[in-house]
Amino acid sequence: MKARPDGDTPPSEDRRAGRVKPGPAPGWAAPALGSVLARVAVTRSEVGDRFPLYADPGTGAWRTTARGSWTGGFWAGLLWLRARHTGDPSDREAARACTARLADWAGADTSTRGLILWYGTVFADDGERIRYQGARACRDSFDPELGLVPWGSAFGGPRLTARVDGVPGMVPLLAMVDVEAARSHLRRHLDLCLGSRPSSWSWLHAEATGWTACADPPPGWSRGPAWLLLALAEGARLPDGDSFAALADTLTPASPVPLADTAHAGGPLDTSAAAITALALLRLGRRDRAVGVLEVLVDRHLTADGRLLDGCYDLPAGTAVRHELIWGDFFLAYALAELTGQVAGGTG
Repeated sequence: MKARPDGDTPPSEDRRAGRVKPGPAPGWAAPALGSVLARVAVTRSEVGDRFPLYADPGTGAWRTTARGSWTGGFWAGLLWLRARHTGDPSDREAARACTARLADWAGADTSTRGLILWYGTVFADDGERIRYQGARACRDSFDPELGLVPWGSAFGGPRLTARVDGVPGMVPLLAMVDVEAARSHLRRHLDLCLGSRPSSWSWLHAEATGWTACADPPPGWSRGPAWLLLALAEGARLPDGDSFAALADTLTPASPVPLADTAHAGGPLDTSAAAITALALLRLGRRDRAVGVLEVLVDRHLTADGRLLDGCYDLPAGTAVRHELIWGDFFLAYALAELTGQVAGGTG
């Protein structure tokens, strides 16, 4: 889909509040959003009761999961964005049914409950019960000595791990019931992830040695800074959250679409990281930079039938390295919906 510069004068920005003042969206934004949400209907007919994970860049066929794994909330969120866009009762019912299936994740021992339960319910008409159930469960999992909700054991590996992808979504979820726990969770991950050179996105805790950096994900991982930037945007909306917003520039990549791993200069890009970054920048009041990222995504990586290609799931494993990713679609749609005024940040 070809993007066209709109030539509009940029609207004023309110960075202190972390919100963008209303202004005209670029002309390409609404058609792009429409194509992504039309793709949601095609995906829904293909996957049925399963959750889409990633799709082949050639055929568009989806790899699916039964329970959604850590990405299930993004599919529910996309269904809700489509329901809001169309107003069709059948779209709303599909979104409700999908969100209801996320309820079991509230009690799962994983900090990715933030991604699952916050983004799966943020636009839902009836997601408050599941959100609060998850928020209380996460607060119960909060470890005051470590200052965070541990990564957990739901997906295997050591439970007392801190990973950057366990921060976004968890911040506003915790803040529903315990603002101080939300702040602590974010600050501890900031201290760990940004306190080392190069940055490390995963840390293991042992009683005898404290925190030790893990090699996986690698320091050059594209979604490391993207996830943390999104968490900063969430933290900036907490009371006295200005200090979080002030760190945004340190996590914003120079390139609109980053390499999947900066250690592999000739390797694939990761449009999903770019889409996450675009939403975070919008929510931090950095509209011009966000629009620049979105324009590149729409112009160079979005197909006419609404598929955001060139996302990289797992480069070291060689899994879906140039594919359509369900979270890439979700964050692109979310950012475009906010840019065009179709949503105003959901419950956030």
